Amino acid sequence: MTTPSLPSVFSPLAKALLDAFNEGVIVFDQQGRITYVNASAREVLDEAGLDQTSDKDDLLPELANFGGRLAPLRVGSLEIGEAIFIPRREGPTTLADREKDAIVRSLEAHGWRLAETAKTLGISRTTLWRRLRAYGLHRDGRTKWDQQSTS
Repeated sequence: MTTPSLPSVFSPLAKALLDAFNEGVIVFDQQGRITYVNASAREVLDEAGLDQTSDKDDLLPELANFGGRLAPLRVGSLEIGEAIFIPRREGPTTLADREKDAIVRSLEAHGWRLAETAKTLGISRTTLWRRLRAYGLHRDGRTKWDQQSTS
């Protein structure tokens, strides 16, 4: 099953962040068609027997039963659609934790090669390096605390 892609206004880092959400995220375009579904939302849709090709009006009543909340999506003053967030309890809960998780997953997917990871995330290597330092991650995947305990 293929996942619809996000509109071009979403950066690769934004896509990685949406994928890192433990809560389900379904993005609708201005016409109410699904343009993106993250893994958590796919699980909810599959468990509920809901069709990913349905439009917003068909899905909203069912997703509201799961505690879903609808929010408009804007880039500046441009309204690009809406997203529904379906709550989940486990995993990273803050934006920083989600960003760290998205970066680590991307690094692991690219064998901790910084240039490839930065390109995939749509950020510079310098920005990636700064984020690694801010999150206490070492280039080889160890945290700064792991590094201190092995010294």
